[in-house]
Amino acid sequence: MFEAQATTANQIERGTVPSQDSTFCCPRLSTACTRRQQFLEKEWSQEMAQAAQIEVIPCKICGDKSSGIHYGVITCEGCKGFFRRSQQNNAMYSCSRQRNCLIDRTNRNRCQHCRLQKCLALGMSPVKFGRMSKKQRDSLYAEVQKHQQSQEQAMSKEDPDMLTRAYSNSSSMGLSDLDDITTLPDSLLFDLPLTPESANSYYSLDLLGSAQSSPEQSSIELLDAKYIKQEYELFHDSSLSCHGGRLPLPEGISMLEIERASQNIVKSHLETCQYTLEELKRLTWTTYSQEEVRAAQSKSADVMWQECALQITNAIQYVVEFAKRITGFMDLCQNDQIILLKAGCLEVLLIRMCRAFNPINNTLLFDGKYTGPQLFKSLGCDDLINAIFELAKSLCRLQMTEEEMALFSAAVLLSPDRPWLNDTAKVQKLQDVAYLALQDTLQRNGSGEEKLTKMVSKLPMMKSICNLHIDKLEFFRLLHPETAYNFPPLYREVFASEVQYLCPSES
Repeated sequence: MFEAQATTANQIERGTVPSQDSTFCCPRLSTACTRRQQFLEKEWSQEMAQAAQIEVIPCKICGDKSSGIHYGVITCEGCKGFFRRSQQNNAMYSCSRQRNCLIDRTNRNRCQHCRLQKCLALGMSPVKFGRMSKKQRDSLYAEVQKHQQSQEQAMSKEDPDMLTRAYSNSSSMGLSDLDDITTLPDSLLFDLPLTPESANSYYSLDLLGSAQSSPEQSSIELLDAKYIKQEYELFHDSSLSCHGGRLPLPEGISMLEIERASQNIVKSHLETCQYTLEELKRLTWTTYSQEEVRAAQSKSADVMWQECALQITNAIQYVVEFAKRITGFMDLCQNDQIILLKAGCLEVLLIRMCRAFNPINNTLLFDGKYTGPQLFKSLGCDDLINAIFELAKSLCRLQMTEEEMALFSAAVLLSPDRPWLNDTAKVQKLQDVAYLALQDTLQRNGSGEEKLTKMVSKLPMMKSICNLHIDKLEFFRLLHPETAYNFPPLYREVFASEVQYLCPSES
């Protein structure tokens, strides 16, 4: 529903997949959908079919599974993201070898200089956009046919059923929206630990694909049930059905379904927040002392990164539990569940962050105490930290209720625009329901479209922070490979997109 709008700087050529750096909007729920938008939607569906064919051709840069034509060349999401950041940052790379490094899927991150030179040599350009000529389309079609035939011939010789299995495998390769494609182990399914110590444990997430409860799910009851009940009753005090005539409902969605989904999402949110409102209120003025801040600043970068990775990992698992409790999420295939979590969990964390932000003294809750950005000085990521605090401040200005925050988080998490989803229609409906519930809640609270527009306007900033986090993580991994390799397994898996975590002996 939050459909990406193409920008001049990164227009999508025929045959590409949706760009993830665009500003989001909601044309389906707009009061007036123009003919131009309808035409673009029809044209987009045709181009998606072409994109599926183009993906048969491997990435021209590294040989990984491609996702379409990016900057004039067929590439994977990883090489697309690498080239984009190189151009945005005017990066100047150097090669420590002979400037002829082999660039393939396994070692594409080892030499940025040679990777960029290969991108340029094969024709990638930040100003190349528009439609392909007929000659280019014919050439592309011939190449697609060639790859399809060669794949079918190779597979049919070994096993007639291999073609089906290969397609199934390739569709689950690109499980991340963080600028790269990565394969995940079958065990990348985790459950909710409630202590920092347990965040280092690596749980099996096989349960994510089933309807049964997690082994650790009962421990969520450690949250005080009376606070959950009080907060839910406080923020859900009237029925959605009384506004049934005010919302244009898409076909197949009823107000009863929206009401039930709203109740489910808000309840799931309140049950899976790390801190209740009462706990946050008690901790508001519990801050780090000057001595503690100086001690943190004196820590080495690798020690501070390890501590932050641990805290983020613990928070991520609450987001996972939130997702698992949303009605309909567990009905998605395991591939789509993992894609949505990997691509959206950090964005949900950023939304939740404003609960634990004190705008009076510009402090954020970190490991049980409130602190300003100066505590994180030793990370060497001042721009990232400042951006996070600025986002928290701007989100606080919106004064979202817990109910609004829950529904906004669900709508962001359930984004059908994530690459490599198998059933986008199913995800789209889940997001539609969450978005309609959010819209109705805002109307009921007297905020209307103005507040909704402001909330949606924060999405590009959140996306930029997610990309910046990956950039900083990649740089840190290059400087401290052993520390990065010892990050909590869940943290490494969720953010193992552009960043490769090599065993210290390999690096």
